[in-house]
Amino acid sequence: MPVKVDRDKCSGCKDCIASCPFEAIELQDGKASINEYCQACMACLSVCPEGAIFETESEEPKPQKAEGYSGVWIFAEQRSGKVSSVAYELLGIGRRLADDLKTELSALLFGAEETDARELIRWGADKVYHAKDNILQNFNDEPYAQLLTKLINEHRPEIVLAGATPIGRSFLPRVAARIRTGLTADCTSLSIDKETGNLLQIRPAFGGNIMATILCPNNRPQMATVRPRVMKRGQYDTNRAGEIIDIKADGITSRTKVIESVKEVSDITVNLQEADIIVSGGRGLGDPKGFKILAELADLFGGAVGSSRAAVDEGWIPYRHQVGQTGKTVCPKIYFACGISGAVQHLVGMQSSDIIIAINRNPEAPIFNMASFGIVGDLYEIVPLLVKKIKESKGT
Repeated sequence: MPVKVDRDKCSGCKDCIASCPFEAIELQDGKASINEYCQACMACLSVCPEGAIFETESEEPKPQKAEGYSGVWIFAEQRSGKVSSVAYELLGIGRRLADDLKTELSALLFGAEETDARELIRWGADKVYHAKDNILQNFNDEPYAQLLTKLINEHRPEIVLAGATPIGRSFLPRVAARIRTGLTADCTSLSIDKETGNLLQIRPAFGGNIMATILCPNNRPQMATVRPRVMKRGQYDTNRAGEIIDIKADGITSRTKVIESVKEVSDITVNLQEADIIVSGGRGLGDPKGFKILAELADLFGGAVGSSRAAVDEGWIPYRHQVGQTGKTVCPKIYFACGISGAVQHLVGMQSSDIIIAINRNPEAPIFNMASFGIVGDLYEIVPLLVKKIKESKGT
């Protein structure tokens, strides 16, 4: 705290309390006391008649310089003992970054079993830091942030990555603040600058109108959260060997406790982010009835129906179907973009699809620059023809 009170001088006059715009001063045992809301505006210094309030040097940790850091770390999150799929995606990009830097790739696994740690090695990790303590069984910001901060200070990795999931977005900023380094959120691409060795962290900015490349050249580690379903998994090797390092959460505490986790019940039969085939529609449908045609095509494949933000904004389909920067990020084997122009906000959410098939009347639509296959024409003619041919091939 940069502002302190000399309790021996304080007379309890309350002048400082009245001067504080942040309600950061309170009386304790008749003396002024500075709490955590203090913003160091220094307004209280000049009003104290006794000179009891004074400025001190900041007690915050200093930023860590780049020298002496090595290795790429990914945080492998788990829920109910099951490792999240984003962990394997992080291993895929982490393996590539580690190879470019000629360094080790390590995974951190809190609260899961050793068998899960071995799976992380088979998916590309050289080392797995594994902690099984009871305090880590259910995700909780405080103990997770404490343990990861402790491990970073001990082992000094150069890069630390986590998924841009509710878990990653919740506790990784706490870690970055504690070790005084930068954090780029919601990245859609990562690479290494071959000249400087810095991590190039790429993410949409200004509402998706530009793609920003962010660097943290001076401080370490370089930290980022990565949007799920935009990175490809690495190669799975059953014979791959690696080291599992058991760590203890000694001294890790928490002021809160997870009593119960309640899973959301949904009427969606196919998870959009897990679907292998997605048929999406946009404003080009012109009518909400168009989604019935798309749903018929999706059902033939056992796939899911998606949409652009424009269709959701029109009220044609619920938000849970939205693909894009402000919706879900997907990575299916086949993505049909029907009546979707191809705004960058939408492309961010589906550009990692294995095959993209675009159907649009406008031959100049940006979606065709991204598409594997493009069909210029009326989707109300083309999609029914596709449905008919598929039914014929299936004999239905």
